[in-house]
Amino acid sequence: MTDLLDDLTWRGLLQDSTDPDALRAHLAAGPVTFYVGFDPTAPSLHVGNLMQVLMARRLQLAGHRPLLLVGGATGQIGDPKEAGERSLQSRDTVADWVDRIRQQLSPFVSYDGPAGATVVNNLDWMARLTAVDFLRDVGKHFPVNRMLAREVVKARLESGISFTEFSYQLLQAHDYFALHRARGCTLQFGGSDQWGNITAGVDYVRRRGGGPVHAFTTPLVTRSDGTKFGKSEGGAVWLDRTMTSPYAFYQFWIQADDRDVVDYLRYFSFRSAADIDELARGVREQPAARAAQRALAQELTTLVHSARDCAQAVAASQALFGRGALADLDEDTLRAALGEAGLTGVDGPPPPVAALLRQAGVVGSMNEARRAIADGGAYLNNTRLTDPEAVPAAADLLHGRYLVLRRGKRTVAGVEVRS
Repeated sequence: MTDLLDDLTWRGLLQDSTDPDALRAHLAAGPVTFYVGFDPTAPSLHVGNLMQVLMARRLQLAGHRPLLLVGGATGQIGDPKEAGERSLQSRDTVADWVDRIRQQLSPFVSYDGPAGATVVNNLDWMARLTAVDFLRDVGKHFPVNRMLAREVVKARLESGISFTEFSYQLLQAHDYFALHRARGCTLQFGGSDQWGNITAGVDYVRRRGGGPVHAFTTPLVTRSDGTKFGKSEGGAVWLDRTMTSPYAFYQFWIQADDRDVVDYLRYFSFRSAADIDELARGVREQPAARAAQRALAQELTTLVHSARDCAQAVAASQALFGRGALADLDEDTLRAALGEAGLTGVDGPPPPVAALLRQAGVVGSMNEARRAIADGGAYLNNTRLTDPEAVPAAADLLHGRYLVLRRGKRTVAGVEVRS
């Protein structure tokens, strides 16, 4: 336990802390009950939440007890954001998202033993508060001038902020007090954008006669090229496999920039400092090998999905470019991989391969398709094409419907034959 903060510091995972020395002593003194919250703002968590999920896993592996809070109450309100007022979801929608996220968190922690995790829902205690109780017992402890000093609130004052979102800070602070009183929770952490809410909770627990309690935040993850972390060309990268396939999830990490991948290894990987330093040396000396990206992608795809999903993603990455057997891929993985590469639908029997190459966007014209075939650089299901007028047979359809087209080593697209 005494080495935990040293490891977190080396990984760059500590942004702010209420009192670093006191936190170190508190963690070293014995098992600590901690909590981290996730509001159900969508049906799934995304890779932006992954740092907090894995931080809970790190603390539990060090012997501490996780409380994973899914905000059935706060999710109905919404933490204010600078862009403007959130659209409120129905209670039924929020309840459904709560259940989905509770299930999604389960594989990351253990629920057994003295450090067993517990998933909690703040609606359980918030629903019992009347408006008068909330104003008397909670609101009385929050000076409005301090609430107005919060950066996101100041940014919204001109454009307008509802009392609903303005009061969010009180709800999150009350979560800490409720968990401190009922479950002995003495540590909260979250992303750096939550620092104002988190410190409000620490102060509120003290004002209500509890404590001492502690808190820290993790840094905002950024990309060196200025684009937002957690986004791909298709939008957010979700942890739910039905929203982002394991193959697309794997590809997100494989495509990490060399300038970012070592930071990502420190943030998200459970590899040792020695292993990460060795991978960092490979990035400097042999960047084309992309060993760091592959190590990160394989570790996280296995952790978030499964070893089988990871193996299929690796196999698909190789098979699409002629380094493996396409027939060995299951249908879900093949479709996901072709969806990422570009999947074109064709109704009825497929046309000749030259026309297919053009329709799928592998080439720009029929003449170009014929030249690629004549030059020996065009492939159907990794078999070199020789006749531009050849028509794919039923036996060529992978899983009865898919064709994989390739030009050269890098240009790949898929065709789905819809009968």
